[in-house]
Amino acid sequence: MASEQQSQSIKSSKVLVVGAGGIGCELLKTLALSGFQDIHIIDMDTIEVSNLNRQFLFRKSHVGQSKAKVARDAVLRFRPQINITPYHANVKDPDFNVDFFKQFNVVLNGLDNLDARRHVNRLCLAADVPLVESGTTGFLGQVTVHIKGKTECYECQPKPTPKSYPVCTITSTPSKFVHCIVWAKELLFAKLFGDKTQENDLNVRSNDASSSSEHAEDVFERREGDDPEQYGRRIYDHVFGYNIEVALSNEETWKNRNRPRPIYSKDVFPNGFIQSNGNADKVSDTENPSSVSATASLSLKNPQDIWSLSENSKILLEALKIFLGKRDKEIGNLIFDKDDQLAVEFVTAAANIRASSFGIPLHSLFEAKGIAGNIVHAVATTNAIIAGLIVIEAIKVLQSNSNNCRMTYCLEHPSRKMLLMPVEPFEPNKSCYVCSETPLSLEVNTNSSKLRDFVEKIVKNKLGMCFPLIMHGSALLYEVGDDLDQAMVANYTANLDKVLAELPSPVTSGTVLTVEDLQQEFTCNINIKHRDEFDDEKEPDGMVLSGWTQAPSKEKDDSVAVSNGASTSSASQSTVVEAEDDDDVEIVPTELAFVSAGAKRKLSEISNSNSSAHSSVGDGYCGKKKIEVVDEEDVVVMLTDGNSDVSKKKRLQ
Repeated sequence: MASEQQSQSIKSSKVLVVGAGGIGCELLKTLALSGFQDIHIIDMDTIEVSNLNRQFLFRKSHVGQSKAKVARDAVLRFRPQINITPYHANVKDPDFNVDFFKQFNVVLNGLDNLDARRHVNRLCLAADVPLVESGTTGFLGQVTVHIKGKTECYECQPKPTPKSYPVCTITSTPSKFVHCIVWAKELLFAKLFGDKTQENDLNVRSNDASSSSEHAEDVFERREGDDPEQYGRRIYDHVFGYNIEVALSNEETWKNRNRPRPIYSKDVFPNGFIQSNGNADKVSDTENPSSVSATASLSLKNPQDIWSLSENSKILLEALKIFLGKRDKEIGNLIFDKDDQLAVEFVTAAANIRASSFGIPLHSLFEAKGIAGNIVHAVATTNAIIAGLIVIEAIKVLQSNSNNCRMTYCLEHPSRKMLLMPVEPFEPNKSCYVCSETPLSLEVNTNSSKLRDFVEKIVKNKLGMCFPLIMHGSALLYEVGDDLDQAMVANYTANLDKVLAELPSPVTSGTVLTVEDLQQEFTCNINIKHRDEFDDEKEPDGMVLSGWTQAPSKEKDDSVAVSNGASTSSASQSTVVEAEDDDDVEIVPTELAFVSAGAKRKLSEISNSNSSAHSSVGDGYCGKKKIEVVDEEDVVVMLTDGNSDVSKKKRLQ
């Protein structure tokens, strides 16, 4: 039974829940049953059929509706006396600023991406509101507490980079099925259905002057009079046949590799292409075109089946036909979405055809979707456990009992007969550029790098700012905002295309840039250091940010694995996974940020001793470009030293 003091702190608190997915639904239910009276919830998503197996506040009749609003209505049916305010919106919208966050006693995260987590972390720091973070991946999960000035913030420790592959491997020499998936998703799907202006390596042209005129032009451009089947066969023959033949002409490439086999539609359909049964054509105008399925149209409904080359070819051409016929208005703006059934079917079929060409084992639709979407299927029980732990920590925070707060990890395989492993929170990292405001330094060629490169690669991608403002002393170089007049917008747009040294207020070696995000109320200083040359393979961005450490990515097999808390070395080193919540959780490879012995100190162990954090670094890419497989995920690993007294308290094994 809760004490009177606990009950009062619960009833009088105002709580913000960010995310109404797998964790969010369980969290709302647990908050309501625990006596919380005033709950606000933000979620931008609508309900999908795939959510229903674990997000138990939703029913089939709710598909397509707002998660936040339906979750509110569902909870009020069994707790009608409490107040729940839903927001069907993105937490990064300007409405949810620091003043909005200041009204809450605690913020509870149930998010599914790193970008939003970092944004909420900064708003909580600016508003001085405690944040309880969470994440689950399959059977694994964790809850962490972040209190300004007392514990480390969410960004005090580095997060791993997105898993990426060199373009040369993806386009020329795939050896794993994941390479074929990335090719189908990032190159073929994007070329056919995405931004038509993007550069792409698919429209190969032979150097042979006698090459047919068909390959002397853009084969991806749909010609007048082309019906979907003609267009589909031309694309098929080009990417799976002609492109492979051109690649084979470079004998040097295949000296130590198995030679791929060109595949043409006439080889697969010697008697001509067999028409589908026409189910897709029977879709009414009122039906949602995105619900149309190529597999249903061809009566191939078991996602566990591994299709033959012929079946994959039929699905590819059928999916293309449906896109051109039923979803033509979307073409040019489509981005691959793991919840878009037709997109997943197209990518699976294309990847399997390419795999067949390169002698790589084929995969089922179910397996391919997991790889394409970087999915580990969510476990409802884990979500419920994590939601309960979030509420326990929230109550401690509300009672100003931060010394008893714990970071708690849910392990797949119990260790020491314990499924839940609690760890005391650590103090803020003194080198954290977010909560400790430590200056950063940037090595860059100021005579060739443009302001646009700095904004995109550093300010947005690495520092996670949404509405950046960049200043050199009192000179404003760049700004984003709805309140800018046309002259200012034109001026800042012109600045983007200027090299740093040629800006109105030149940026050269020794310059200190102030970068600020007004919405996040976050500011950092960046010291500029000119550098003439960069390694194209190890430093593809052409600039190196220091004082900010990002965990390295690591290429793994396509059978993606996640650390389960087992030891990773002989030095009593243990791993902890911090992953994502929500629809079929997205994951990352377990190449993690490592913290040296003594680098992270618990609140109860803070002393005057100095400590430092280190990150493990490991690269090895060919080519100047890399294709990212996942967007933004995060995993944290903590290592301990051999000191038995310390490791008894710190380590998780």
